[in-house]
Amino acid sequence: MMEQPLSCTEIVKIRSGTHILDDVSITLAEGERVALLGHNGAGKSTLIKAILGLTTIDAGQISICGYVPGSTYARAAVAYLPEAVAFQGALTGREVFEMFASLAGRSRAEAGTLLERVGLDSAADRRVATYSKGMRQRLGLAQALLGQPRVALLDEPTSGLDPVSRQDLYSIIDELAAAGTSVLIASHALTEVEARTDRIAILREGRLVANDNLASLAQAAGLPIVLRVKATETGTADRIADETGGTRLNGTSVEIRCLAKDKMGALQRVSRFGSEVADLDISPPGLEDLYRHYSGETQ
Repeated sequence: MMEQPLSCTEIVKIRSGTHILDDVSITLAEGERVALLGHNGAGKSTLIKAILGLTTIDAGQISICGYVPGSTYARAAVAYLPEAVAFQGALTGREVFEMFASLAGRSRAEAGTLLERVGLDSAADRRVATYSKGMRQRLGLAQALLGQPRVALLDEPTSGLDPVSRQDLYSIIDELAAAGTSVLIASHALTEVEARTDRIAILREGRLVANDNLASLAQAAGLPIVLRVKATETGTADRIADETGGTRLNGTSVEIRCLAKDKMGALQRVSRFGSEVADLDISPPGLEDLYRHYSGETQ
């Protein structure tokens, strides 16, 4: 049986008497895309460094395909894209990439294919010093894709990318996951990762306070669903607000907040108004709401 791509068990990291990571346990299944969220200082970067073998842990265990972080086998299995990549500016993009491909024992043909895949084929023979931040980020992504890594650690991967390039990057991430690579994405771009990951993990002051899919986290948090009703007239909006316990907003709009289990009852009460309701919109709690809840921010 093949070993779990990534397993972190009860990880503790103490620095100057402070728990940077406090009993953190998280695993990644083959082909799973997990978003790692948390405020600056929550422990995301420290966890990634521990997985890479760049910092030691004080307790717990990390396994990468059955190997310890920093070992030859673990390094071969893990791809890493830092938030701010840095390359020798005097070299061309192709020269930089072919150097890394050679170090990884990969062919020049694969190098050319990956440069095209990240949209750098037309700029491959330009010096890296002339690249924009987004272009350097794409070169770093191409480097991370060398071979077929079992685990990809991506730290703010869309930093510096324009909207189209962001979508292209997530398409590549989807392809990686479909091919079996486990992907851990540390990000502050909540809207992006909400739709493009399978599970959400949230660190708060070094502790893992959430680790599940979006629907399960929403249910556990007990956050309300928001129904926004638009009435045909102001008087109707007042009556809808009174009979549903909602709040009339400006004009003819009414906002109703309820738990998921009470949604159908609220809809039935609204439906009694028939044609006096011009429009209805239902908004379940999104990742931003859940992030605020689990990270301890006030609503």
